[in-house]
Amino acid sequence: MVNILITGGAGFIGSNLIRVLLQSGQYKITAIDNFDNFYSLAQKELNIRDFLNHPDFKLVKGDIRYMPDLNQVGDIDVIIHLAAKAGVRPSIKNPVLYQDVNVGGTQTLLEFAKERGIKQFVFASSSSVYGINHNVPWNEEEKLLPISPYASTKLSAEMLGHVYSRLYGIRFLALRFFTVYGPAQRPDLAIHKFFKNILNEIAIPVYGDGSTSRDYTFVADTVKGIVSAINYDKSSFEIINLGNNKTVTLSQLIGAIEKVCGTSAIIDRQPEQPGDVPQTFADITKAQELLDYHPSTSLEDGLQQFYTWFKAYEDVIQKDY
Repeated sequence: MVNILITGGAGFIGSNLIRVLLQSGQYKITAIDNFDNFYSLAQKELNIRDFLNHPDFKLVKGDIRYMPDLNQVGDIDVIIHLAAKAGVRPSIKNPVLYQDVNVGGTQTLLEFAKERGIKQFVFASSSSVYGINHNVPWNEEEKLLPISPYASTKLSAEMLGHVYSRLYGIRFLALRFFTVYGPAQRPDLAIHKFFKNILNEIAIPVYGDGSTSRDYTFVADTVKGIVSAINYDKSSFEIINLGNNKTVTLSQLIGAIEKVCGTSAIIDRQPEQPGDVPQTFADITKAQELLDYHPSTSLEDGLQQFYTWFKAYEDVIQKDY
């Protein structure tokens, strides 16, 4: 069995990934998470409660910036690094912390990989590294001009991976995620926030005129790309988009959520926010070729699956909002 360390394992993407890996019976999983209070701890505990008694799962409560915490894990073959301080707007308010966690934490993990002889490192990067670029869809060779501290930290971490790949033979795969959504999504993200507010008849904040667009990617499709990256061995360093290769405007998204909820949104129109980009749009040709990545979940199906999860655990996930 392959021993995998997943950072941020109690989070949104991490918990969805752990479920798939454990179900396959091919992996032993160690998750490390510091249970940051960025959002409700009750939701993080919900995310991982089904794994805690699984014989192939171990949870370490610790911080990726601290080597003594990392040294609590056992033998590891692959690192999947999902942990980060998340969010564009919060990063503008506290850029130093974002640099410390997202760049410093990645460097500590790479040092850990170097010391342990771990040769496969999969990193969760972000579409935000592209900044404002009207040459869509974006491929991995585009010029990068980040416009937020969060985006800058992700790009810095990619380049650290390149350094360690060249110097120490660590295969580093930077997967650029595009607006991932689905069950267990963080409450600060738009889709979760919109469902909660619409169902509770609370106004939803809409920044700008609703024309901004995103390449929304269902979490199960993102997870398939991550799983493929675990076994990738054709090169030592790659940057790969994991998107849906479709764009949806904010107005279209709200309309689709209203349809699932069976009720209309109350719109609270707000000015555009610093650090937000007008659109994201992934060229996934490289992911198709290298990872056999083929996203298959429609927006309508993905939103319905989120809604089903939200209603099932509403009492838990709305606690401490």
